[in-house]
Amino acid sequence: MGGCFSGDLSGGKQAIGGVQQRPTSMANDAAHNDAIDFFFRSRGQFPLFSQIELSLSASNLVDRDITSKSDPMAVMYLKKRDGKLEEIGRTEVVLNNLNPNWIEKITINFHFETVQTLVFHVYDVDTSFHNVPVKTLKLKDQDFLGEATCVLSEIMTRPNQTVTLSLSRNLGPCGSKNRGTLAVHAEETVASKSVVEMAFHCCKLDNKDLFSKSDPFLRISRVTEAGGTVPICRTEVVDNNLNPVWKPMHLSTQQYGSKENPLVIECFDFNSSGNHELIGKMQKSVAELENLYRERRGANFIYPSNQNGADKVLKGQLFVDRFVEKVQYSFLDYISSGFELNFMVAVDFTASNGDPRSPSSLHYIDPSGRLNSYQQAIVDVGEVIQFYDSDRQFPAWGFGGRTFNGSVSHCFNLNGTPDGYEVAGVDGIMAAYSSALRNVSLAGPTIFGPVVDKAACIASQSLSQKSRKYFVLLIITDGVLSDMRETIDALVRASDLPLSILIVGVGNADFKQMEFLDADNGRRLESSTGRIATRDIVQFVPMREVHSGQISVVQSLLEELPGQFLTYVRTRNINPVGAPAS
Repeated sequence: MGGCFSGDLSGGKQAIGGVQQRPTSMANDAAHNDAIDFFFRSRGQFPLFSQIELSLSASNLVDRDITSKSDPMAVMYLKKRDGKLEEIGRTEVVLNNLNPNWIEKITINFHFETVQTLVFHVYDVDTSFHNVPVKTLKLKDQDFLGEATCVLSEIMTRPNQTVTLSLSRNLGPCGSKNRGTLAVHAEETVASKSVVEMAFHCCKLDNKDLFSKSDPFLRISRVTEAGGTVPICRTEVVDNNLNPVWKPMHLSTQQYGSKENPLVIECFDFNSSGNHELIGKMQKSVAELENLYRERRGANFIYPSNQNGADKVLKGQLFVDRFVEKVQYSFLDYISSGFELNFMVAVDFTASNGDPRSPSSLHYIDPSGRLNSYQQAIVDVGEVIQFYDSDRQFPAWGFGGRTFNGSVSHCFNLNGTPDGYEVAGVDGIMAAYSSALRNVSLAGPTIFGPVVDKAACIASQSLSQKSRKYFVLLIITDGVLSDMRETIDALVRASDLPLSILIVGVGNADFKQMEFLDADNGRRLESSTGRIATRDIVQFVPMREVHSGQISVVQSLLEELPGQFLTYVRTRNINPVGAPAS
């Protein structure tokens, strides 16, 4: 699923779009997360808000690079009552540009009854981080370019819902010298399930390179009512090709407005310096693109005149190879029609956790009732998932422990019975866990493969029965894997199944392996036989960041789970119960 920015780009090419590939964005539910909303509504919390999408651009930024221009990225925060900043979102990185027009939008819920103070920080991202996903960038490693602040209602009450802010080094009564400006444009998102899938190719493009052919990519922008343009989509770069074919892209009604709304389609030659050279441009609406597809004809690019003369019509043409209008259902469309999330849990019983009788142990059961990290993870995740599971019968296993028969097992039933691995509800998991600590000796090593395979087996059986179930396996661990290769192989095999895996790391171990399994760098896992995972099914959450208040388990789990679920059902053309076949 390519979304609005497709393809794995090498070198700095990731930064021309940098838009995170989020399958939920194709149904307009990426930022406004159905699952989080449903979770809070189930607790009787019904906020009154409008969902707002903010587009950012900047002018005359400070140049921090010596041999090139800055590579800017913007970060938006919400200032809380205590003065602390809560990060809301980040743009992509734009290479070598002091006047960036970012394509990645930042979404926020506009609460009418509260004052929402927004703080924007702009950074120059170091070249060494250009292939790192923006959400994992450590901001302290980047050069700070400037900051600005405003109140959200200030933007919403402007006639064109746009405000231009001066960037400064430090806010306050004195401020500092001007460091450029930041323009913020707000639009209320419109809930629409209608999307258009289009695939493009070009022929006979002008060559802009001396010693090779151009490396073309397309950028599509929507023309606003005020006459400006807002970029909404980019293709991947096709290397060294004057007749490029791009992967399909999806445009939602929210992005293009209406089928008659004009779109500006520009073709650029990618340059690693960031100075992408215009090959040609045209203005077409979605309706006109549909006609190109139906009539099987191309449209000529033009090159704008520098003077007042006529624009030059080029030989290069754009063709629409695919045009399909479809409905893309949201996560809640599936859940409300009868699809369920089934919770499973696997607990680490390796010796590195420490003797459960010692207060320093990660498995220590505090007589005062204070939960240890394992118990906290079970409660936090189970509390969320149980809302989506009707029978609340949860498979529960342990691994890495010496069990009742004296042998070390890497997948044993947590309740101690030889056959039944299901327990009743979150309380049942907690009781089985406490009982296992009294009856299982901690051993090792840390091996995930068997529990992943066990969960995959259950998901596979459910799939063969055509049941409307999607499984979520929670693995809680403190250690470094001893079967990394086998675990990757198991995860790649499981990527075809209705299964997601949440790994919660407890303690202070080095969790680089878990971050690799999470595959948030955009590279899907590859098995020992060279097979690539069908999709990313792993989400890793370090409990120490939960305890320090940096992240929420609920938010972390539900951030990626709906997207993983939607990727699964959409690639298999599975619609909600009762919905017409696509």
